[in-house]
Amino acid sequence: MTHVTLEYVEQGNRKNYIDYLLLADESEEVINKYIQIGDMFSVYYKDELAGVVLFTFDSNEVVELKNIALAPPFRRLGIGKRIVAWSLEHYKREGQQKMIVGTANSSIGNIAFYQKVGFRMVGIKKDFFNDYPNPIYEDGIQALDMVMFEKQLRNIRPKK
Repeated sequence: MTHVTLEYVEQGNRKNYIDYLLLADESEEVINKYIQIGDMFSVYYKDELAGVVLFTFDSNEVVELKNIALAPPFRRLGIGKRIVAWSLEHYKREGQQKMIVGTANSSIGNIAFYQKVGFRMVGIKKDFFNDYPNPIYEDGIQALDMVMFEKQLRNIRPKK
């Protein structure tokens, strides 16, 4: 990844990146439920800290892109696309079958982004954001439902 590098973040150091995680998930209470599980990487662009990405594992075959956040100066530079491309290859090599990701119904830019990088819409978790302590609004739309996407990492053989 030209100019983009990822460095694994050990569990004991993850709280140092809370401000970045809050860029993508507005509830510290919710972040605290997943910050210590899975794989977390700090993202550098031209040797400057640009953001973080965190993956959790739903099963032995499913990896979830739980949080991806870039500081505003690093957005729209293609860094997110590079992170996703790297993660798809990395977790395919690790034996994962598919990657899933969810975003709010109000996150119009994220919905477009995930489709542009090859994810397919597979479902909606209705009222997902009702559990958040405060209402979330983006572009004048209240976040109520989680839109779920997935991308196969391996070819699925049809059942005979």
